[in-house]
Amino acid sequence: MSGQLKEVRERIKSVISTQQITKAMKMVSAAKLRRAQQAITEIRPYSDRLQKVLKHVLTSLEGEADSVFNRKTELKKPLIILNTSSRGLCGAFNTNILKAAIAEIEDKYKSNEADGSLIFLCVGKKGHDYVKKHYNKCVIIADWVNLPNHMSFEQVEEIAELIFEKFENGEIDTVEVAYSRFKNAGVQYPEALRYLPVAQLDTDYSKKKHRKRADYVFEPDKVTLLNELVPSILKTQLHRYFLDTHASEHGARMTAMDKATENAEELLKELRIGYNKARQAAITTEISEIVGGAAALEGA
Repeated sequence: MSGQLKEVRERIKSVISTQQITKAMKMVSAAKLRRAQQAITEIRPYSDRLQKVLKHVLTSLEGEADSVFNRKTELKKPLIILNTSSRGLCGAFNTNILKAAIAEIEDKYKSNEADGSLIFLCVGKKGHDYVKKHYNKCVIIADWVNLPNHMSFEQVEEIAELIFEKFENGEIDTVEVAYSRFKNAGVQYPEALRYLPVAQLDTDYSKKKHRKRADYVFEPDKVTLLNELVPSILKTQLHRYFLDTHASEHGARMTAMDKATENAEELLKELRIGYNKARQAAITTEISEIVGGAAALEGA
């Protein structure tokens, strides 16, 4: 009986220690989430507006001036940017992003996966490890697995420049981004979106009678402006994807650690009840032995 009580005491100590860790991780993620949420909240309207401007400009100038980033391409050398976290303990966060990427691959790039022409760029260790294990025929052109607390714009520029160079050289012809769009601490939406070539406005929509073609005034000339404007907007868009994933990660981890703390509390209640029952049983047994021994002595 004493051995059983000792085992339960050890389990209680272990659960208390784990609960302290989950509480601390929840508090850390909550603090980081506030900063990450502020960053994505500030950049999202700016990024959305720039994306609309880019589509309108490229659609309006179709045939007059063009950018390498909106050329029509074939699906021969697609690139998947897989944006996950480098750490776990965040629930199904990474799994959901991977599912979104897998669904996109199954839908569009199954033949590329089969012949090994599918290319990956991994931001985050979890995505990198998954690709190495399940897509060993495919190439990882670059990876950023040891990330700081967040992706700075300078790091995003480095990634974007690499993508632009390979896209311009024809080494890749399509780019998709798998990331997690942040809504709040409890809700994140894993998505896989086309990044390059830039999607223009729907042709039928832009040609409707009540739609007027925008007459933009360019200073300097159209080609020079597009060469400067398009890469800048695309870098901002990529930064927004990474900030979304960063905020989603901390929201998911905070929620997961909160749930883990609650589960630990429930387990502690059960263990303490079991411990008290075992202890009462041991005391009852000892009392019975003492009473029995006393009765035997009196009879003697």
